[in-house]
Amino acid sequence: MRAVEFQEYGGPEVLRLVQAGAPEPGPGQVSIDAAWAGVNFADIKARAVGYRVASLPYRPGLEVSGRVRAVGEGVEGLTIGQEVAALVEGGGYAEVVLAEAVAVFPLPGGLDLRTAATLPTVLPTAYGLIHEVGRLQPGESVLVHSAAGGIGTVAGQLARAAGAGAVYGVASTGAKAEYALKHGYDQVFAAETFDEDVRGATGGRGVDLILDPVGGDTLRRGLDALAVFGRLVSFGNAGGQQPWQVGQPDLYALGRTVAGFSILALAQAAPQVMRTLTERALRTVADGTVTLPVTAEFPLADAAGAHRLIDSRTSTGKLLLRIGD
Repeated sequence: MRAVEFQEYGGPEVLRLVQAGAPEPGPGQVSIDAAWAGVNFADIKARAVGYRVASLPYRPGLEVSGRVRAVGEGVEGLTIGQEVAALVEGGGYAEVVLAEAVAVFPLPGGLDLRTAATLPTVLPTAYGLIHEVGRLQPGESVLVHSAAGGIGTVAGQLARAAGAGAVYGVASTGAKAEYALKHGYDQVFAAETFDEDVRGATGGRGVDLILDPVGGDTLRRGLDALAVFGRLVSFGNAGGQQPWQVGQPDLYALGRTVAGFSILALAQAAPQVMRTLTERALRTVADGTVTLPVTAEFPLADAAGAHRLIDSRTSTGKLLLRIGD
């Protein structure tokens, strides 16, 4: 089978198309003939700095869609040929992908394989941020950083569906702001001035919930943009800065809360919880609450092209690799 991997860290040029043997599922696993693979910022960090890479060579890719190829011992509820989407620890950039059965999801009726590949990381992450960790209530306000990205695109729609009183986004360019305004956002602010803009838009009150994948100084400024009893949820450190430490003096006076979330970490620590959350999240696509546009697709052999687009910081929505039929 064909697969894409890297043997050293660096730019997109380190990605190589290779021939490899197809993996066989062990107990509790399935193998999937992949049709599509999602491309995520975590893949770029893995290639560039070794994020979540245990050893080299490494095959990136955290989400795929396709058809079940084989099932391992003890696997129930999945059959050969069944169309599925899967969250994987890595290895998604390949024609055959190995997955833990607990993280493999039969497609709801009406959901095609191409759309399904956009969902396994982005959709449950956004759902968990809004409903489980952020616990957004009707009438509350929310601010989402990277509003034009995959998670931001879904989070804006979920916040609107949850009855948010105001949905604010943060974007780095005018084009990204225009995109976000089409996906649930009332206003979109520039990254450089978002904290001032939030206070201006809310009459100095601040927002009830902030979702932050950037970290560093952005997280610190976000804390100051929270309302009384506001919550900030960190779900990444895309800015690459040293993590900012929050202490009791930063939280006590106004009863603010800081929390964290990662669907990949949840899949490791509590896989059944991850599965339940993902099943609930998938219903929001099946019922039309959420749509996630595919804004670019690349053949498997040009995975480097997808990485270059994300590295350019100009992409919006979701990027896919086309693998099978």
